[in-house]
Amino acid sequence: MSSIVIKGNTSGQVEIAAPDVAGSTTLTMPTTDGTVITNNSAVSDLPKGPAFSAYLSADQSFSTSTNTKLQFNTEDFDTSSDYDNTTNYRYTPSVAGYYQVNTSARLNYSGAASDNVQLHIWKNGTSHTYTQYNNATGIYGSLNVSAIVYCNGSTDYIEVYAYSQHGSPFVDVKIGSFNSTARFNAALVSV
Repeated sequence: MSSIVIKGNTSGQVEIAAPDVAGSTTLTMPTTDGTVITNNSAVSDLPKGPAFSAYLSADQSFSTSTNTKLQFNTEDFDTSSDYDNTTNYRYTPSVAGYYQVNTSARLNYSGAASDNVQLHIWKNGTSHTYTQYNNATGIYGSLNVSAIVYCNGSTDYIEVYAYSQHGSPFVDVKIGSFNSTARFNAALVSV
């Protein structure tokens, strides 16, 4: 058989042609409405999942030895209006799936040797992933955290927390002429 033709109504037809070479080719159609993507698909055909990016617009102080939620109050973009940048400062994605979550912050503190600062990605009120920096002699710790986090698309939420063991810590949002070193973003990467 050289080809299979599936005819629809008067709006057109879909033609699936068998390859000219020996072997078998399988095309899997979605079980519900959806888009079939091939290696010849245009970028405009790709699925568009939720994504957001936000940053701190001003320094944020916090208490010593206390996990404190960072208040990323300015959005670069929020494709599905899932990030709350005014009250809870959390991302509650409306589509279930796996999200690439990233955050960064430059923490200023007046610590002694061995004191540490931490930056956390929290899911549903609990630390999911974090990194820490042990102070040597400086007063700054620039931290970055990334994780792939599953969210159920309705009640799961993601937040960012900072911690400093000593000093009068705050998130420093400007280095020289560069604005906002404190950022929080996420994007759907798989369903």
